[in-house]
Amino acid sequence: MAITRRQWLIGAAAGGGLVVGWSLLPRHYAYPFPPEEGEYPFDAWLRIGKDGVVNVAIPQLEMGQGVMTVLAQIAAVELGADWRQVAVTPAPISALFPNLPLAASWAPLWAPIVAPLVADRHSWMVRRWAEDHRFMATGGGTSVTAYEEPLRKAAAGARAVLAMAAAARWGVKWEECEVSGGAVRHGGRSFGFGALVQDAAGLTPPDPPVLRPAPPAESPAALPGGAELAFPRLDAPAKVDGSWPFAGDIRLPDMLYAAIRHAPRGENIALGAHDAGRAHGVSGFVRMVEGPRWVAAVATDWWAAEQALAKIAPGFAVEKPLESADITKALDEALKGDDAHRMVAQADADGILGAHPQFSARYDIAPAVHATLETATATARLREGMVEVWAATHTPERARLAIARELAVPAHQVTLYPAAAGGSFDARFDARFAIQAAAIAQAVGKPVQLIWSRWQEHVAGLPRASMAVHVEARADTAGHVAAWRAKIAMPATMREFGLRMLSGASPTKAAKMQDRKDIMAMEGANPPYAIAHVAVDHAPVATGLPTGLMRGGPHGLHAFVSESFLDEIAAALGREPLSFRMGMLAGDPRMAACLQRVSALAEWNGGKDGSGAGLACHRMGAVGDGGCIAAIATARRSDAGVRVDRITAVADIGRIINADIARQQIEGGLIFGIGLALGASTGWEKGLPVLSRLGQLGLPLLADCPEVEVELIASGADPFDPGELGVAVAAPAIANALFSATGIRLRRLPLASDD
Repeated sequence: MAITRRQWLIGAAAGGGLVVGWSLLPRHYAYPFPPEEGEYPFDAWLRIGKDGVVNVAIPQLEMGQGVMTVLAQIAAVELGADWRQVAVTPAPISALFPNLPLAASWAPLWAPIVAPLVADRHSWMVRRWAEDHRFMATGGGTSVTAYEEPLRKAAAGARAVLAMAAAARWGVKWEECEVSGGAVRHGGRSFGFGALVQDAAGLTPPDPPVLRPAPPAESPAALPGGAELAFPRLDAPAKVDGSWPFAGDIRLPDMLYAAIRHAPRGENIALGAHDAGRAHGVSGFVRMVEGPRWVAAVATDWWAAEQALAKIAPGFAVEKPLESADITKALDEALKGDDAHRMVAQADADGILGAHPQFSARYDIAPAVHATLETATATARLREGMVEVWAATHTPERARLAIARELAVPAHQVTLYPAAAGGSFDARFDARFAIQAAAIAQAVGKPVQLIWSRWQEHVAGLPRASMAVHVEARADTAGHVAAWRAKIAMPATMREFGLRMLSGASPTKAAKMQDRKDIMAMEGANPPYAIAHVAVDHAPVATGLPTGLMRGGPHGLHAFVSESFLDEIAAALGREPLSFRMGMLAGDPRMAACLQRVSALAEWNGGKDGSGAGLACHRMGAVGDGGCIAAIATARRSDAGVRVDRITAVADIGRIINADIARQQIEGGLIFGIGLALGASTGWEKGLPVLSRLGQLGLPLLADCPEVEVELIASGADPFDPGELGVAVAAPAIANALFSATGIRLRRLPLASDD
């Protein structure tokens, strides 16, 4: 069935209209991206104005990763637009913008029984589910994979009808026209987009769209660091001058502000005695609002609300508050117990290792907090029966539906406006703050902006799961690892997350899933080497601490164990760490190339005793697919603790769309990984985190940041998101560097906790 221009586009209509979407059968959806005055829509993705400005819909959360620039660049290259005339707009929630790769990879969460049958992003079942649930989620490094194809098709269609409009005026074939720099050209003649857009809006594009021969790509060699950029970040000028609107920048008439106190972690929690009258002396205080396991104060400014809460000092009765010792005990018991599920079974690791493996060690990883720059912030307004919420969230539709349930209003009466986040690191998959803001606004009858303090981010946040691992190995006569077995005690953090995301379950209720097996939480646990015999077991454990996703995902946990233990084996065998790894990468030339290049770039000396140089590598995705990274860190002990002096990384992320942003993402991932390696963790006492301030987390300051060098390898593989690779490889590289410097093997994250 061919889709005509009339079916697919709204033409010049200023409002209303339907757009065709596809699942098992064609469906019709309201047009999501209505044009402003003087603009014309082209597909659901583009609007082009009479001034020649191309506006691109971006259905992903911008949180510093540059997604608005990269997706707009894809459209601009395919269209032939002038980058100086490209604008972006956060896309409203719509079934026309589903993230199909993420829906497919998360199939075990929404279709656990048939997940292996629907794990293909092209499956009609995946599309039907993603469209039905308006699944515009941002996560898993899937933005380019999800949206490059529809953006290119939309831009190709727009390019064709613009060429047709120009060709009709010149009396030539449209295929003979060239479209570049925001104009259609033929011989010495040209028309800018703005002069053609009205005629083009009434034409029918080719079906299927005629794409350019080559997809967008940049050569990292042609764009070394500091080179002039063809596609500089669209958000950079506004972020520099302060005009870029984050969630905390929303201002509404007659708006009030709210501060909040959350209950400690523990069992059977109830709000204790409190007296709101104590806050009446605080200038600007309006009232107190109670919610499930939280109390908020509302005032004319946030500081007044915070001071009012301090005076009220609401208490919570907790039958069994969480203690860090409880988490450690639960992990210990799970690691020693018999309740384990085999997640990876390759050949006969049990038979080769037996009861007395040649090498064995235990590794421990403490919970880690996200430590975002901008704390959880949302603004809500109720008027004329409608609920409006401004918030930064990874899953806007799930947040919108949760708000409707909480306020007991029909879902169609709730509108969520996407805001940019000042960092997220996956913290904003949790949208409780948006629900709370809406509930407080409903209670006070005025617009309210809720801001969690840093302390409340720690109290109520969902940290990365803790983990304890017993790992064993045996080498063959050639000195290669022949067998590998790991028993991993950790909560079923992905199943816990899935229950919250899909069912709106509270963190406490979702945490009851922690003692189930979780194949998704084991992603990255299989070492990226040609090891003949491998076994990976998951020993699920309920720790009492609700957990959430974090940048790096499970790879950020498992890479630390695998790469650190591999270094232990190399040292015990008297093998040089680089050649030891290279000997087991015969089937992975991309990873081997990363290791060889990083060794040259960092002038690797073999990690000789006392040099303080450590090596690590990791792969995300299958061999020949996904992304690879290798890093060499130089670290030492100092009077102030651990000091990382330099970290060099080489990555292969397939076809590179924007080399500058790719480098930024790997650099940022390495710095974030350094924070996780040396800090970003807290203990719990009486149900509350021990550390309350950002400065207590041991995060790297600007003055502490090492020299960072990143090189990208040009590759013909499909694009892979670079944002999480650096996170995974940083901690093991630093741990191995510290072993080189001190001779002491640190097997616990954060590394300083071994002291």
